[in-house]
Amino acid sequence: MTRLLYACLMWMLSPLLWLKLRLRARREPVYGQAIAERFGYYTHAVPAGALWIHAVSLGETRAVAGLIKALREAYPDLRLLLTHGTATGRTEGAGLLRAGDLQAWLPWDTSAAVERFFAQFQPCLGLLIDTEVWPNLIAVARQQGVPMVLANARLSERSWRKTQRWAALAKPAFSGLHAVWAQTEEDAARLRSLGAPVTAIMGNLKFDAIPNPQLLAMGKTWRRAFLNRPVVLLAISREGEEAQFLDVLRQHPAYLQQAQWWIVPRHPQRFDDVAALMQASGLPWQRRSQWPADLAPMAAPQAASLVLGDSLGEMPLYYGAASVALVGGSFATLGGQNLIEACACACPVVMGPHTFNFTQAAEWAIAAQAGWRSADMAQAMSQALSLAKDAPRQQAMSHAAQLFASSHQGAVAHCVNALAAWLKKP
Repeated sequence: MTRLLYACLMWMLSPLLWLKLRLRARREPVYGQAIAERFGYYTHAVPAGALWIHAVSLGETRAVAGLIKALREAYPDLRLLLTHGTATGRTEGAGLLRAGDLQAWLPWDTSAAVERFFAQFQPCLGLLIDTEVWPNLIAVARQQGVPMVLANARLSERSWRKTQRWAALAKPAFSGLHAVWAQTEEDAARLRSLGAPVTAIMGNLKFDAIPNPQLLAMGKTWRRAFLNRPVVLLAISREGEEAQFLDVLRQHPAYLQQAQWWIVPRHPQRFDDVAALMQASGLPWQRRSQWPADLAPMAAPQAASLVLGDSLGEMPLYYGAASVALVGGSFATLGGQNLIEACACACPVVMGPHTFNFTQAAEWAIAAQAGWRSADMAQAMSQALSLAKDAPRQQAMSHAAQLFASSHQGAVAHCVNALAAWLKKP
């Protein structure tokens, strides 16, 4: 009965989804592409049997890139179906496709749309990344005989408490999975309490992600050129955090003479909004997108102490250039963004009080002396500036950050081995 009510609600909300996509496409055109797919109408003519991987957004898509690479090496004839829920995920995922692969939007979780999805693609297996468990999706997959695995599975204490309120809907969905591969023991315990069949603890795929070597090398070249004016980076910032950052700089104008302060927002549709905040601050600033294409190591950015990182796909460059990064999403009650990528680029991190999306990774990073936690933005910026100006200490923490990231690799290999039960060798 609970799932029936849920199914009715999702069906009634479908027109609102269509309207939301149309409105959002005004700022992010990718949301206007193939809207019919969101309702289970696909035009792909495909043979059955592809491995279906659902990576909802940018972070999940980047996390799964290493797994896809390893699977192609193990299964050269493997065909993939990649699905996403966000524009950034779909754009990033397009770069992972090979001849014979397909990409589509995951349908809205109505029974009819999900049934059309499975009828169209007939995958051999569904691999969901992180937390993407939808009641109708799992129920229809079982009806169609498609095994469903939740990989890189995580469930924070905060999310677990919320899910408990909908236990009558959540427990059948989680128990309907064929296997769950959790990131940590804590994730496994919370998932098991919801009926999930946790069969292994494999770690976090994000530790296996390899930063783009060319971008990272360029960034490190810039870092060496910045010895007198190091870069402090607010990385993958969320709404409200940029205003906090700028307020601190206005209150401490001396900071602008001692370092460069760069902001890279999480969502590209917010670039212009953050630019407006920077303009209103009265501080001299520049856009990364306006630097010359043939920029030599650090000719242009020296003119301004404040830089907006409004480019896509360049996080290794930003982390490589920075002496220290403030972890976005951790200064608002949002759970924190991916701190592992910064550490993999040998960039120490300063976290705010809210890191429930990366609880264990945050604890490990602090224990490894790859970063530390601050009470608020003001304290974080003060600590970050102190580290950026202390070259020996910065170098030691940079080394610790890289060692921390590399020491927790291995999730990709575990996933490939576990998938052998469903995938056939050529």
